[in-house]
Amino acid sequence: MHPLPCSAARLLHSRILFPRMGMRVSSPHCLSASLAAGWFRRLLHKPKPSSVESLKSSHSASSSPSSSSSSAKSSSSSPGTSLATSSISLSPVSALDINASDSPRWDKSYDVCICHSEGDVELVEELVSYLEGQPESFRCFLQLRDAVAGSAVVTELCDAVQNSHCWVMLITPGFLQDPWCRYQMHQALAEAPMANGRTIPVLKDVDRKDYPRELRNIYYIYMALKEQSFRQIRDTVMRYLQGLCQSSTKRME
Repeated sequence: MHPLPCSAARLLHSRILFPRMGMRVSSPHCLSASLAAGWFRRLLHKPKPSSVESLKSSHSASSSPSSSSSSAKSSSSSPGTSLATSSISLSPVSALDINASDSPRWDKSYDVCICHSEGDVELVEELVSYLEGQPESFRCFLQLRDAVAGSAVVTELCDAVQNSHCWVMLITPGFLQDPWCRYQMHQALAEAPMANGRTIPVLKDVDRKDYPRELRNIYYIYMALKEQSFRQIRDTVMRYLQGLCQSSTKRME
């Protein structure tokens, strides 16, 4: 067998190690050894992933479609069934602080004005004690306690309505027979004619047919259990104050 010339040998060697696209390799053993050597060199020079990239990859794994769908399911909730808690779409108290120094809550002297008859003083005092003992320390106007001695009754009733955010109407048989209660109810409706949560009727020992016609467009709280009704009144006042703070924040933005 005759040896190949040097030029032919070099050409054959180059075709074995570096074949052109689509060219069949003449020596598989030489090509495998060459690819293995190149793969080993790339492995030695491959950079390690940085800590930032590791955090990104872990974050992308945690925000996969399955986790996002599960979080969406956990965040959804069914609407409440009680009158005082239904259709609440406001931010929690921790996010909307009604006690902040710049809160519009302080624009008025009182959070709640209790309109009641003389025969319901004992029940009203319990309600006022409950509201003022809450963490929010609701400021209540109680006529027998807060009215200025020597002032006209009409003036005191009108000032109480104008200087309060909400008005609780404790509608009892005595309320329906008291002309001053009727007068204060009309003053509250004149101050806020729309049912925007400021007027809070509370029915006790009164049939629905005797519910004041002027309040027919406003939902009321029926006082069957005293503690539960107190909580509903508290939640309604809180909801209004939160909405007031939310509206003020949007206007500032």
